[in-house]
Amino acid sequence: MSFSEALLPEFDAEMKNTRALLERVPDNLFDYQPHPKSMKLGRLAGHVAELPGWGITTLDQDVLELDPSSWKPWIPGNRAEILEAFDRNVEKARAAIAATPDQKWGEIWTMKFGGNTVMSLPKAGVMRGVVMNHMIHHRAQLGVYLRLNNVEIPGMYGPSADEMKFWEPAAAKA
Repeated sequence: MSFSEALLPEFDAEMKNTRALLERVPDNLFDYQPHPKSMKLGRLAGHVAELPGWGITTLDQDVLELDPSSWKPWIPGNRAEILEAFDRNVEKARAAIAATPDQKWGEIWTMKFGGNTVMSLPKAGVMRGVVMNHMIHHRAQLGVYLRLNNVEIPGMYGPSADEMKFWEPAAAKA
C-alpha cells in the first residue's frame, strides 16, 4: 500500500468531521473573540477552511515564501463562503494526495516567512503535521468558540454531549 493510499482514509474522515463543524458556524458570530489574543471566529473558521489547500501547496511546491508586507489573512464574509472554500480545497487536496507517488512524500518542503525559514520537513510530515494536525488543532479551537456561544457541536470521534440528548430522559429517571 502506498503512503497516499494509507493517508486518504484518515484525510477523508478528518475532512468529513471538519465540514460538520464548519456547517455549524453562524454568520452572526464572525466577530466573536473569546480573548484579545484570540482570532475572531470568522477568521478562525476561514483558516480551518483554507488549511486543506495547504496540502496542494505542499505537494506542488518545494518552497513557500510568504512576504509579511503583502500577506493578508483570508477573512470570509459568511458560512457559505467558508464551506465553498473548504469543499474546493478538500477536493483539490484529495486529488493531489491520490496522485502523489511515494518518493515525492520524502522530498523536503520548506516554508519561509520574511526570508526566514520557519520549517523544513519531508512532505509526508508537512501533510500530517501542518495540514492535518494543524487543521484539527484549529478545528478544536473553533469548537470551543461555538460551545461558548451555545452552538450545538457535532461529534468528531463519537457522539458529542449535544448528540447524547436522547440519554437525558433515561438518566433523569435513574
